[in-house]
Amino acid sequence: MVLSKTASDSDVSIHSTFASRYVRTSLPRFKMPEDSIPKEAAYQIINDELMLDGNPRLNLASFVTTWMEPECNKLIMDSVNKNYVDMDEYPVTTELQNRCVNMIARLFNAPLGHSEAAVGVGTVGSSEAIMLAGLAFKRRWQNKMKAQGKSCDKPNIVTGANVQVCWEKFARYFEVELKEVKLSEGYYVMDPSKAVEMVDENTICVAAILGSTLNGEFEDVKLLNDLLLEKNKITGWDTPIHVDAASGGFIAPFIYPELEWDFRLPLVKSINVSGHKYGLVYAGIGWAIWRTKEDLPEELIFHINYLGADQPTFTLNFSKGSSQVIAQYYQLIRLGTEGYRNIMENCSENVIVLRTGIEKIDRFNIVSKDVGVPLVAFSLKDNTNYTEFDISDMLRRFGWIVPAYTMPPDAQHITVLRVVIREDFSRTLAERLVLDITKVLQELDNTSAKLTVKINKQISDNYEKKVQENGKTLVKKTEVETQTEVISKLKKMVLSTKTKGIC
Repeated sequence: MVLSKTASDSDVSIHSTFASRYVRTSLPRFKMPEDSIPKEAAYQIINDELMLDGNPRLNLASFVTTWMEPECNKLIMDSVNKNYVDMDEYPVTTELQNRCVNMIARLFNAPLGHSEAAVGVGTVGSSEAIMLAGLAFKRRWQNKMKAQGKSCDKPNIVTGANVQVCWEKFARYFEVELKEVKLSEGYYVMDPSKAVEMVDENTICVAAILGSTLNGEFEDVKLLNDLLLEKNKITGWDTPIHVDAASGGFIAPFIYPELEWDFRLPLVKSINVSGHKYGLVYAGIGWAIWRTKEDLPEELIFHINYLGADQPTFTLNFSKGSSQVIAQYYQLIRLGTEGYRNIMENCSENVIVLRTGIEKIDRFNIVSKDVGVPLVAFSLKDNTNYTEFDISDMLRRFGWIVPAYTMPPDAQHITVLRVVIREDFSRTLAERLVLDITKVLQELDNTSAKLTVKINKQISDNYEKKVQENGKTLVKKTEVETQTEVISKLKKMVLSTKTKGIC
């Protein structure tokens, strides 16, 4: 005799998730549900919704790493349950962090003895690293002004208008005036001469960018250092430099080793770099490195002992995962100088392939520079009928995520498309992207031509209607006047769909 039983509604172990009742109703979005659901159903429902996200590998807006070796992925998963702040409980992880700090400090030519420990800390990204560096500069400046019996309630920091938004956050959160050097058409980074002119006694530091977010260009830190040395000598000030090397810090040492931008320059007191960009680690790791111990005020360092032994800490965040620190150490020892150099050279070669392909289209001006972060920034020579925002929108239909954005003041009339070349962006993908850009332009041209015919007909129909209504002959518009009206209407249609943003 065959025995059988009736499956309950909640039993999904004998049938697929898609045959269960859990996919028949919408899940709560603003309130925790009362009842539990099986793990298989929860996974499948969330996974299905995540399919609507963009493909990280095709996200050419982002500088952040989107691919790592399987061995490193395994290390990350094996350590995902370790809290980085528990240094006494996880002493090896702490040791790996210290090794990373020392390797990176020496990569940036910090003036260290053979066995001397470097001064630095791992952060959740360059934003936190910049906050910490800025706080160190502010405190050193305050201490100096107090010692001289001067007011210390109006600190300022000098940057270019091309800085990343985290600098604006630092200025606003920690009450520091942000003095920005405006940009100009064709010059999209901070002018060192103008920056030094803006420096005064209350300037806590000048921030230079090694790899502008806008076009990848390296700012001239060497010239800034030399000009600032002269001003400091004349005024008696000691205004220092911070280098925001979030994007370029893991590029310049390997393919531009002779470029002086780091601790070889005496006024460079601290540097931040993103391990999750060209440090080749998934999102969630940055580094702040100081030139010497004297450049990091001791009163900013906290000592805690309730997790075990005495632990010095200088972070804005407390708890955070250990995985990215371990992944950074993996990359440093796995790749070494040779591996990083090969990867950065490959990225640079793919930049040439992409830039050459875009130049051959003959519809764009290249805005990025030969020396800098491996990316291609370009803008339309003629945006009468459609804009860079339209091209960005159309490329998404092919899977590509290519940002379009306007430049900061005083170059806000310039709109740019930007393609970031990462380790996992191959020559084949570069060639494919050029083909898809060509297809998008052809489609936009065809659409524009159809709209022009439609608008011309509307203008003609309106003219005839006015003739009939007025019962008299009207002076017909010239061809030039008609074309001007067509262009005006097209621009209005384009601007009505325009969006703004930069990743």
